[in-house]
Amino acid sequence: MSTYVLVHGAYHGGWCYEKVVPLLEAAGHTAIAVDLPGHGDNKAPMEQVTLDAYVDHVCSVVEAQDEPVILVGHSLGGMTVTQVSERMPDKIAWVVYLTAMMPKNGQNRTDLAQYEGPEDMAAKRIPSADGLSVTMSRDIIPSTFYAECPPEDVERAIERLVPQAVEPFQRQAQITPERFGTVKRAYIECLRDNAIPIAMQRAMITAQPCEKVFTIDSDHSPFYSAPGELAEHLLELAE
Repeated sequence: MSTYVLVHGAYHGGWCYEKVVPLLEAAGHTAIAVDLPGHGDNKAPMEQVTLDAYVDHVCSVVEAQDEPVILVGHSLGGMTVTQVSERMPDKIAWVVYLTAMMPKNGQNRTDLAQYEGPEDMAAKRIPSADGLSVTMSRDIIPSTFYAECPPEDVERAIERLVPQAVEPFQRQAQITPERFGTVKRAYIECLRDNAIPIAMQRAMITAQPCEKVFTIDSDHSPFYSAPGELAEHLLELAE
């Protein structure tokens, strides 16, 4: 049996995997949906919410597991799982990018915006007065993140979103062929994603090929819009 460590993206928390965790567990596996610092139940001052803090937290979860894990990162969570894979490649059986940022060495989220085309996510962000975090206008969140999700899930998700620290957008990936490059990579692309367009997803895959690529005909949040199909793809990677 395998252990899945599920990492959420910007604004979200581990709660976003609430429909996927039971499906993985029903198949006999262990599934851990983490709350990154500053998200969900993992409270932290905004000035302490950094990519390093994210990575440290996920590494502590991975380190506690007996066997190498299947590490999944959604959206901005791709930056976190990339650095975790660099730090402890022997503890990662697969690193999975769920319509996620997949940077090359030296790239940050802002650099990857070159692939966005007309979908400018930075323009949708509303900076806080101190410049440490950003939010998004409630009226554009459903179409951006949850275009095909059940309305009740959309409402519950929006109520749990939190301001997103800016620092993780800005930090560059620091990875090497000798460490990150030895970890098996999979990408789950979502064809109708309005946050990370499919052209952007495929540009990242072209720049950094993966051993496996799965396709879901869904929006940015398949954990709500297509949880069964998402779980099926994740289960294909199990030992």
